[in-house]
Amino acid sequence: MNSVDLQAALQAGNRVYGTCIVSTSPAWPSMIAGLGLDFVFIDTEHIPIGRETLAWMCRAYDALGLAPIVRVPAPDPYLACMALDAGAAGVVFPYVETVEQVQALRGAVKCRTLKGERLQRYLAGEETLEPALAEDLAKRARGKLLIVNIESQAALDRLDDILAVPDLDALLIGPHDLSINLGVPSLWDHSRFLDAIATIIQKARAAGVGVGVHYSAGIEAEIRWAREGANLIVHSSDLALVDQTLRSDLAYFRAELGDVSRISADSADTTTI
Repeated sequence: MNSVDLQAALQAGNRVYGTCIVSTSPAWPSMIAGLGLDFVFIDTEHIPIGRETLAWMCRAYDALGLAPIVRVPAPDPYLACMALDAGAAGVVFPYVETVEQVQALRGAVKCRTLKGERLQRYLAGEETLEPALAEDLAKRARGKLLIVNIESQAALDRLDDILAVPDLDALLIGPHDLSINLGVPSLWDHSRFLDAIATIIQKARAAGVGVGVHYSAGIEAEIRWAREGANLIVHSSDLALVDQTLRSDLAYFRAELGDVSRISADSADTTTI
């Protein structure tokens, strides 16, 4: 699915499916492209992917018909521009909590290449644009998605105002960070956590904004949230799926052959990427 179709699907409330990609192997894009996904989620917040590598990843997935959505390390407009220059179809901004942040990010994603004081006046509603300039910016913004992570009580408290910012395409809930901020770390069935998820989904869909929950709590929880209205499905990651499959296979091998498991107690948690 190209970025224009992905944007239209989110706005229409249709479900779109993707996964988080960690591997930078050049063998990965063609394999991923055969899985029936609509987009890929490339995370540079937690994964050390450089600009050159990110650029070839974005352009490879885009050429194969998978819109590349990139999460940048911070809610920084300049990082957004770098990701878009690399070929990102859209940008996910982590831990957004204020309208001011969303407006600044809107400027980077939706108003390229307007910058500086004039951009700030336009975002503040203090200045209108010449028709030719407005048309040029709209053309550049077509198919460029603005997505913000909702991961805290502060963001929840300001959710109505955040959703009122023009041009917002989707919210992506970070369940691990949200559970931490709510004081119920990884307690996926806690009422405080579930109420927060339900509120975000309900308000986003009422505002005509796409919404999803990044994988942490398991596929059954993802299906439940999709039935509640979540339509941006970011299922698992290549890292988590390899971890889960190899753990299961090796446990089966050793159980059948009577060998001792070598899994350490402090093995990495791959569900919080």
